[in-house]
Amino acid sequence: MQHIDPATLEHLPTRIQYLRDFVGFTHEDAAALHAAKPVIAPLVPVLVDAVYTKLLSFDITSKAFVPRQTGYTGAAPTRLEDLNQDHPQIKFRKDFLAGYLVKLVTLKYETDSAWEYLDKVGLMHTGVAGFAHRSKKPGLRVEFIHCALLLGFVEDLLVEAVATHPDLDFDMKTAVIRAFNKVLWIQNDLFARHYIQDADIQAKKITLDRPTAVVAVSGFVALGAVLMKYLVPHLRS
Repeated sequence: MQHIDPATLEHLPTRIQYLRDFVGFTHEDAAALHAAKPVIAPLVPVLVDAVYTKLLSFDITSKAFVPRQTGYTGAAPTRLEDLNQDHPQIKFRKDFLAGYLVKLVTLKYETDSAWEYLDKVGLMHTGVAGFAHRSKKPGLRVEFIHCALLLGFVEDLLVEAVATHPDLDFDMKTAVIRAFNKVLWIQNDLFARHYIQDADIQAKKITLDRPTAVVAVSGFVALGAVLMKYLVPHLRS
């Protein structure tokens, strides 16, 4: 039985190793994703359009695209009704999603930089200050529910694209679909870790801090005893 200290899961490389071990993301999975590039690359524009059709079909997800996006210099929308697939700011955002989909089939998954990239994808949606390019701009936060749902929608699109592709045999389809499933569940966790504080990790922190707290409480008790010893007789007199 492998021991996993909850506190170590805050360290990205350790967390990634645990995630990979648990879902079984292997060298073969990475190879399957790389082999899928010729299949996925031509489909990226269609996949991106489908994602933004979905995002723009709800006001709660559309509103994230009204504020001016970092790096965008064109005319920004002023209301939800301005948004559509052809709006320049939406096209700007679509380019980022297209790049992400390409990354999924090209990342060198045996390097730390690959997982750091996927982790930043999660972090950048939280609105947390920390990115140099947004140091003087308001945070852009997308709530976790929308991020998780979008990953599920993207996975469904990818599974359909691979499963129905006429040039792939059954074994290749199976390998690619399983690899996408694993990496997107890891991506989901790399969103969740920036939104949700695990109780196990929090408990570990409390346990580590408890000796200090015990010392402090003991000090207050000792001080109280001293005050009672010397002050009570004077108060009685």
